[in-house]
Amino acid sequence: MFGRTISCYDEIHAHGMKLRQKFIFLAIAPLIVALCAIALFIRQQAVTLAQQQRATIQQAYLATKQAELEHYVELASHAIAHLTSSGRKDPATLEEAKRVLASLSFGNDGYFFVYDLSGRNLMHPRQPELIGRNLWNLHDQFGAPTIQNLLAVAKRGGGLVRYNWAKPSSGEAAPKLGYVVLIPDWGWMMGSGLYLDDVDAALAKVDAQQSHNIETTMWWIAGLAILSALAIGASGLALNVSESRVADAKLKVLAQRVVDSQESERARLSRDLHDGISQWLVSIKLQIEAGVIRLAGSAEQQQQARASFERTAEELNKVLGEVRRISHGLRPTLLDDLGLAPALEHLAEEFSQHSGMPVTFSSSGKVEKPPQVVGTVLFRIAQEALTNIERHAGASTISLALRRSRDELTLAIRDDGAGFDAEDVAKHPQRGIGLRNMMERLDAIGGELRITSSAAGTTVCAIVDLSHWNHDD
Repeated sequence: MFGRTISCYDEIHAHGMKLRQKFIFLAIAPLIVALCAIALFIRQQAVTLAQQQRATIQQAYLATKQAELEHYVELASHAIAHLTSSGRKDPATLEEAKRVLASLSFGNDGYFFVYDLSGRNLMHPRQPELIGRNLWNLHDQFGAPTIQNLLAVAKRGGGLVRYNWAKPSSGEAAPKLGYVVLIPDWGWMMGSGLYLDDVDAALAKVDAQQSHNIETTMWWIAGLAILSALAIGASGLALNVSESRVADAKLKVLAQRVVDSQESERARLSRDLHDGISQWLVSIKLQIEAGVIRLAGSAEQQQQARASFERTAEELNKVLGEVRRISHGLRPTLLDDLGLAPALEHLAEEFSQHSGMPVTFSSSGKVEKPPQVVGTVLFRIAQEALTNIERHAGASTISLALRRSRDELTLAIRDDGAGFDAEDVAKHPQRGIGLRNMMERLDAIGGELRITSSAAGTTVCAIVDLSHWNHDD
């Protein structure tokens, strides 16, 4: 019984450890999920904000470029206004206008160009090899007709045009923002442009900075999630260690109480054997010896010997009855052979005969064969409860009821005695040993003890959940 009790306690303790581990997991999992959701939301918001900032910066850059470009073209138009408004179209006037425009430049890659309406280049200060060539069919690397688009915008009254053109300082094609106007009297398209590769570089730098900021934020969230999980895990581990120590201490106390209970049971058995059976056996021995002596005497003595043997037989029957009572108290065979319900019914009958208090027994549901350890615990609780009633309650009627509902097995012991203060008895160190024994027995198998007591009587309910037990045990 001691080994089985410790085994049950270890099983419950291990189950409690697994349950606490599940609680820790259930605490960490929602935290991780919440942090992941927050991280995704923050990332989405950061990406959206970065896109909005990029668009704002790009728009600001382009607006600045546009205003600057319009200003340059306006200055160039003023520079040749005295020639275009003169009404002359002679070659000298046209060449003077080209010379003035060619002399105007800004920055390393800022210049003015002139084309006629057929797409022939008339002036290009940075690429003189293009002068005189018809570039009507010129297309950039993306297939766009560059000169045709410029002429189309100029004919519509002038304006801005996006296109790609070779950059003089590097010789490589780069995006460019152009501004063109039409000089109708001469049949010219005059314009200029600003390269946008510096804008693209600035935007790329902004994108890189935003990506770095988003990545840093994600790492901070990941670090927070890891630290939080570690903190919860460490707290759970500390709780497990603390509760494990408490459980070990309880196990030691339980083991000591089991040993004390065994010693008490042995002492009680020893008293029963010495004070009852031993005295009877000594008396029987003396009667048999006296009877043997009388058998060798006269007829009257032989008659006395027969009467002595008859009394000896009666006392032997009493001894056998006492042996059966002690044996039944230690381990009722009915509990092993027929199950808990018949054993409780027999216990009720024996108690009624022994104490003179009527005890009724009833059962309902499938109560025939509960797990062996459960049946033993409930039987011992019934014994303890009846003993307490006999000693303290002063009851006139007692009832035992065994009921099973699904996986819940309940044993209820009721009496109409004087009752007692259960809380006060439980707190008193020298009282309530029987109640503590009941509680400890049930704790060892994961059961629950409920006690209600008043002046009208007492009810003791032992409840065991059988879903955690193997019924073949």
